[in-house]
Amino acid sequence: MEIAEKKAWSPYLAGALSGVLSILSIWIAGKYFGASTTFVRSAGMIEKIIGPERIAKMPYFIKDVPEIDWQWMFVVGIFIGSLISSITSSTFLWKGVPDMWEKRFGPNRWKRGIVAFAGGVIAMFGARLADG
Repeated sequence: MEIAEKKAWSPYLAGALSGVLSILSIWIAGKYFGASTTFVRSAGMIEKIIGPERIAKMPYFIKDVPEIDWQWMFVVGIFIGSLISSITSSTFLWKGVPDMWEKRFGPNRWKRGIVAFAGGVIAMFGARLADG
C-alpha cells in the first residue's frame, strides 16, 4: 500500500490569487475586504442576543449596526475555502496546538492561551487602528 504524497498549494499562486481577488473586490464592488470589522460585528451580534439593551447604547454599534453582510460572508468563505483547500491537497490535520507553539511555550495550556490572547488583542488593536 502506497502512502499518498501531500501536495500543498504554492504560496506564490495563493498570494497572487489573493491579490487578484483584492483588485476585483475594489473594481467590482468598490469595497476593500478585511476581517477585523467582521470580528467586531460578530461580537456585536452575540451581544445583541445576550443583552440587546446594552448594545443599543454603544456609539460604535449605533453608527454601524452589527449584521450579516458581504464582509461577514467573506470571512466565512475564507474558513470554508481553506478547509476545502486543505482537504483537497491532503494536508488537513486536526491538531489543537502546533508543534512550534508547544515547543516554545511548553505543555501548559494557560500559558499558551494567555500568549495567544495577548497576540490577538495586539493584532486586533493594530487592525482597528488602521481602520480595517
